[in-house]
Order: sequence, then structure tokens, then C-alpha cells
Amino acid sequence: MLKEVLVVEGKMDTVAVKKAVDAETIETGGFTLAPHTLALIEAAYRKRGIIILTDPDGAGERIRKFLTERFPKAGQAFVPKAEALAHHDVGIEQAQPEAIRKALSKVRFQEMEPRKEFSSRDLFVSGLSGSSEAVARRDRLGAILGIGYGNAKQMVHRLNNYGVTREEFQAALEEIAREGK
Repeated sequence: MLKEVLVVEGKMDTVAVKKAVDAETIETGGFTLAPHTLALIEAAYRKRGIIILTDPDGAGERIRKFLTERFPKAGQAFVPKAEALAHHDVGIEQAQPEAIRKALSKVRFQEMEPRKEFSSRDLFVSGLSGSSEAVARRDRLGAILGIGYGNAKQMVHRLNNYGVTREEFQAALEEIAREGK
């Protein structure tokens, strides 16, 4: 059983998670986040730790941002959009068990003292911004590093705040190059 409690958006996300791992979940019910739900999340955060596993869409990112501001030491797990898509619907409930396990194997924690290791220039030089392939390359980079997709500004923020090293960044770029992206 996973030590941390997974924070997901809905009941079907819990069903998908239970197919992948033995873990306790708390469902946010979307962005409503009732006071009772926030109290449950806070208790889990203090006693066992939490991992935020929201959908790879705009609503999921807003929920993740809200929860991360409130619970800064929460773990962050990201299922890439391509692995959480079925029947024209995006969400954790659409992800295969292996995709969920892979996301949980790459949990990141926000650094309390953000670094200034990466800049927008790093992204530009690496073809992660300013090119027609940049969106796909950032999506793949986020999947490899376990930090999720982000636009150029968000990607710089995630690289610096989730403790990605220069070596990890370079290895991910090499993997993307081998894949021909």
C-alpha cells in the first residue's frame, strides 16, 4: 500500500487508481473543494503526506495549483495527456494502470527554495520554445521527467521548482532526439 494518500478529482479516477496500485484516495469533486474535503486532505497531508494526481487538462491544473499553494510539500504526479485520453475525453479515469504506475514512480516535490538553474533561453536553445515542434517536445520532456506538460513559462517554473537537474534535462533531450522529435 502506498504510504501517501492520492488526491484525485472524482470517483472514476479512484476506480482507475485502484486498478493500478493499492492506495487510499481523496476525491476533490472537481474544483468545488468543500470545507469537509479540504479538512480530509489537510489531515492526510499532516499524517501521511499527499500526492496530487489531477487530470492533465486546464481544470486539473487549476485544482493542482490551488492544492499546491495550500499544501506546498505535496507530491506531484503527472499522467501525460496522450496516456490519459480515450473516447475524446481526457482524465485520470481514462489512463491505463501502467500509465498511473509510471506517473507515481516519477513523483516530484516542489523545492521550498526555487532554483534559477533553467531559463527561457534553455528552452529556446533546446527547441522547446520558438519552433513548430516545441509543443510536442515540451509535452515529451514533461512526460520523461515526470513534471507534466506546460507552456514555455510553466516549463521553466517546473524545471526549477521540481528539482530537475541539468543532467536529467540533458538525458531527456537525448531521449527525445533518439525518438526523432
